[in-house]
Order: sequence, then C-alpha cells, then structure tokens
Amino acid sequence: MTDSFSCLILTLSLNFSVMAHLTILNNVPETFQVMPKLTHLRNTRKRAQIIGSLGNRSEDIQGHVSLPTRRLVLGLASVALFGGSFHGVSLAEDNGLWLDYPLPVPSVENKVLANQTTGTRSFLKVGLFMPDIGVKGSMYRLKKYAFDLLAMEDLVGPDTLNYVRKYLRLKCTCMYYDFDKVISAASVSDKQPLIDLATRFFDIIEKLEDAAKRKNFAQTESYYYQETKPLLYEVMDRFA
Repeated sequence: MTDSFSCLILTLSLNFSVMAHLTILNNVPETFQVMPKLTHLRNTRKRAQIIGSLGNRSEDIQGHVSLPTRRLVLGLASVALFGGSFHGVSLAEDNGLWLDYPLPVPSVENKVLANQTTGTRSFLKVGLFMPDIGVKGSMYRLKKYAFDLLAMEDLVGPDTLNYVRKYLRLKCTCMYYDFDKVISAASVSDKQPLIDLATRFFDIIEKLEDAAKRKNFAQTESYYYQETKPLLYEVMDRFA
C-alpha cells in the first residue's frame, strides 16, 4: 500500500508538470481543470490503512492516511509552473538584448561646442542613452527641452538645487549632442549662427550647473532668470 501511495504522489506530480508546461505553450489556463479528479481520488482512497512507514504523511485518529490535499496539489502545480519560468529567466542574458559594457559616448564633430579651456562641458552626463531620431528629430527635441528647462522655474529653490543640477545635466547633455548633429547638417550660412547660439547657451549652463552644485541659491537664481531664460526663448524661436 505504501508503494501504491508513493506511485500516486509521483503520478500526480508528473501529471501537473506536463499540464503546466502544456498550459504555458497554449496560453490557456487549464492547469486547475484536474481538481475534480483529485476529489474523486480522495474519496476512493481515504480508507487505505498504513502498512509501512512513509515520511511526511498526515494520519487521522483511526490510522488512516490522508491522500494529497488541495494545498499539496497546488504546491506541486506551482513548482511545475514556475520551474520552467525561472529557467527561462536564467537564460535571458543570451537573447542578445543585454549589454555587458557601458553605453558608448556619442562622438562630437563640432569640437568648438566644448569649453575651450577644459575641452569638454562640465554638465555632460555619461552613460545616457539617446536614440538616433535624425536631424529633424534633434531640432524638435532642442525646442522641447528648451521648453522643459523654462518649466524648471518652479523647481528652483533653496532646498532643491540638487534636483536642479540633475535636471540640467539630463536635458543639456541631450541638447549638446543634438546641437552638434543639427550644426553638422546645416548649410554653410547657418553653421556659424548655430555655433554662436550653442556656445553662449552652454557657457551659461555651465555657470548655472556649477552654482547649483555649490548650493549657492542666490547665484543659481540670478543665472537662471537673468541669463538662462532669455537664451532658452532664443533656442525655442530658432527651432520653432
């Protein structure tokens, strides 16, 4: 009888494992359609007496063994369901969509946009993904991000300068590479005016970002309202 009960448990486990995998393949919630059969099995086998020793069994007062409960059956089903799922997750790194190296830094053709003293810009953020949306997309994004920086006015405060700096770095890093792309595609007559606008804008952004980094609210407020806002309106008008 002990061997029969062990075989029953093994059979139930195999059945649920097979049905669980079929359910995953067919995307149909059929896993629990076998529950009525379990009730039938419980009724027919509930009077079986214990002859040998069986580990992890539940026994009633009359010496009868209780067949698999609903909780046990659901537990076996969950193992069958999630066992294959976890195996799929462990292989996710092989699907070609993961990078095991830092995001590449975009190249800049117009070196004149950098600070002539440092050779870069202090606000540039490394590891920021920027999708290639073409020249027209970059022009639209320059206008959109200039508007976003104008809306940053409500964020400028004595206790929020850390957020101001993070927001500046996020937006202006994209604007830096967008300006480079737009200038490279511009006509000869438009290149120099765009370069002048971009360098003036990035010069004041560096001052604004440095003031926010030093937690100097008075200087941050002065740079933002007196110098940055007029340039933001100029950028929006240029790419309107």
